Amino acid sequence: MLPISTRGQIMPASPIRKLVPFAEAAKQKGIMVYHLNIGQPDIETPQPMLDAVRHSDFKILEYSHSAGNETYRRKLVKYYKAAGIVIDHTHILITTGGSEAILFAMMSCLDAGDEVIIPEPFYANYNGFAVAAGVKVVPVTSYIKDGFALPPIADLEQKITGRTKAILICNPNNPTGYLYSRNELETLKDIVQKHGLYLFSDEAYREFCYTGTHFSAMQLEGVNENVILLDTISKRYSSCGARIGALITKNKQVVETAVKFAQARLSPPSFGQIAGEAALDLPADYFDATKAEYQLRRDTLVARLNNIPGVFCPNPGGAFYAMAQLPVDDSDRFCQWILESFSYEGQTVMMAPATGFYGTPGLGKQEVRIAYVLNVDAIHKAMDCLEKALEVYKNLV
Repeated sequence: MLPISTRGQIMPASPIRKLVPFAEAAKQKGIMVYHLNIGQPDIETPQPMLDAVRHSDFKILEYSHSAGNETYRRKLVKYYKAAGIVIDHTHILITTGGSEAILFAMMSCLDAGDEVIIPEPFYANYNGFAVAAGVKVVPVTSYIKDGFALPPIADLEQKITGRTKAILICNPNNPTGYLYSRNELETLKDIVQKHGLYLFSDEAYREFCYTGTHFSAMQLEGVNENVILLDTISKRYSSCGARIGALITKNKQVVETAVKFAQARLSPPSFGQIAGEAALDLPADYFDATKAEYQLRRDTLVARLNNIPGVFCPNPGGAFYAMAQLPVDDSDRFCQWILESFSYEGQTVMMAPATGFYGTPGLGKQEVRIAYVLNVDAIHKAMDCLEKALEVYKNLV
């Protein structure tokens, strides 16, 4: 048998998608599965975005600039200005989803063997990007009892070694929904200045903040060379399949380096850029209804979870995810069991075991991530399933 690369062998499976075969098997048995495992919203993509793609009028579907269409980047400058982020179009590199932005940031700023500190639990695919870039993820633990607040500065600095080159945060956070405060961002600013580190800030869920105001790492003063903003239209406009993101920084050398990686992959998707550019013409109040809907879903989900005996769920400040602690000893086993061996009124629920969102072995064994991307009625039915499942499960183990 021909050998598989070491990189391929250590590439982690997605905790978000690894239970898909069990969900598919449940559906084949006629069971309705509520997908709360993945951040795929059921909110419709804005019609102007779809129309812009449908009504595109060109005779050749050609490459765009490797950094993305200039018309799109110039319009993004206005979008970010409205969010309090002052940049110009030369600070923006359009990427194939936020995923490529994260990978380009790691490959542009870190060498193989370098370390990036990430508060855990963190977006599981950071592990995959780090493996691809040859980078080591160093987790610093935040705790559900504290609502997953930023760990103390001493905990962060204790993780810094001679190989540390960056700190990566997601704000608001995936998977916890935690919204970092301005004071916490200022703390991170002090650390990256003191130790000469990059600060990668994944801000995919900027528009969805419920318990405070979003403060971007790009709004920090005096760290223009340190801060790399990572962004995407996937969640903002419910357009995950467009695969359009952005890497943004005022560090000219980083942009020039990232463009070389962008040139190697030629160009970002043309239709996705057309859709993304059209989104920037949406009315200023577009997010009002979407945000209100997500907040209603959050409130519904958190209330239902905390009313189930033995379950604890802190109130997320943003995004559309919640982490819940369940009265189980192994969330991986439970999430597989509820798909494979349980149904209630012909229905069951798919969740993401939290172990895959931690870098420290053994953590997250009693936790799950739940994405409140379905309507309130579906959330109620999914929670009915979960509550009944936990009643049954406790008598099996």
